[in-house]
Amino acid sequence: MAACVLKRLTSLGSRGVLVAFRGVSPINIHVRCFSASAKLLADRYYTDRHEWVEVEKNIGTVGISNYAQELLGEVVYVQLPEIGQEFTKDDESGSLESVKAASEVFSPVTGKVTAVNHLVEDKPRLINDSPYDKGWLYKMELTDPDEFKAMMDEAAYKKFTESSN
Repeated sequence: MAACVLKRLTSLGSRGVLVAFRGVSPINIHVRCFSASAKLLADRYYTDRHEWVEVEKNIGTVGISNYAQELLGEVVYVQLPEIGQEFTKDDESGSLESVKAASEVFSPVTGKVTAVNHLVEDKPRLINDSPYDKGWLYKMELTDPDEFKAMMDEAAYKKFTESSN
């Protein structure tokens, strides 16, 4: 059994990598790099109170932003709404308590709660560890699917938080 030993690894800019092994002709391997983070947050909208809503068809998933969880510190308690509850935009829909402070959660849109994330009730730290993925709070059927259009997109929210510092 012959062992191939890496002889040379030379970068060819962003287009590829030239790899040569002892006794084997050089091979050009093309490498493509990309970032998924911008796409993951592209359809998320924010309030000036730091809640976010991600809209898919007529369902909005609600949570708090990474910026908000950093300000709060370690979240230790979560109060979520009940399934079936209806909220108008800006109604208080829950609360969070951290080692530093307590904070209300406000509904970013008008609608009816269809699901709650019970995992964050059992493990509130998920809000700190994964505010946009595992740390979402609740989902709601939107009464006015266009209501989110008046909210900030990711770029506007980033600018808003930078000006708050």
